Amino acid sequence: MTATELLYLTDSYVWSFDTRIASVEDQSAILDATAFYPRGGGQMADRGTLTVDGKSYPVIAVEKRGDLAYHTVDGPLPEAGSRVHGEIDWDHRYQMMRTHSALHVLCGVVYRQFGAQVTGCQMYPDRARMDFTLADLTPERVREIERRSNDAIDEGHPIRVRFVPRREANLMPELIRTKINLVPPHVDPVRIVEIVDLDVQADGGTHVANTLEIGPFKIIKTENKGRENRRLEIRLLRDAL
Repeated sequence: MTATELLYLTDSYVWSFDTRIASVEDQSAILDATAFYPRGGGQMADRGTLTVDGKSYPVIAVEKRGDLAYHTVDGPLPEAGSRVHGEIDWDHRYQMMRTHSALHVLCGVVYRQFGAQVTGCQMYPDRARMDFTLADLTPERVREIERRSNDAIDEGHPIRVRFVPRREANLMPELIRTKINLVPPHVDPVRIVEIVDLDVQADGGTHVANTLEIGPFKIIKTENKGRENRRLEIRLLRDAL
């Protein structure tokens, strides 16, 4: 079976698409192509529906296994080979795009200010958290990080996606902002997400096209997660435009 074409990798704004069900396994449909983001990298999976012959099937989970994207649906599965129309829940997707881009802004600011690496992150419908290799995080530093991050958002930095050959990416250590390289060895080319003049890193998630779409965020909580590990939790302060 050929790999599922992942439409969101080149265009995060694709919210509907037409394709074919390549295979059916258990309660999941494997599609030839999909705009649904599977859970991973701290980002929640997309929600939405698959429609076949006028009947809609709610998608309740999406995950990637190897090169295939599995879409778990609520209800009896349509047959393999069926033509299918997919639609993602745009409000949820756009919230994830804005949140993920906000975390990259935060990452860029913290990396530039402290040289700290990321040790973990997780996004939720209403907030997100990111962990850094920081030995100390005073209230003054937190306020400074928040201010610098929101200033960067207001500057309107374009956010671009490109793909580079693995051998070229291996010569760019700044692409890996996590303490452990999470890019599987077989991935080639490597997808790069760049916030122009602020941050650049290997990443497989969905993002907005400009930091202005994120809007301001607030650091709502900090936690000590170890001797040299600090957690910052953020919340976007406005609804999507």
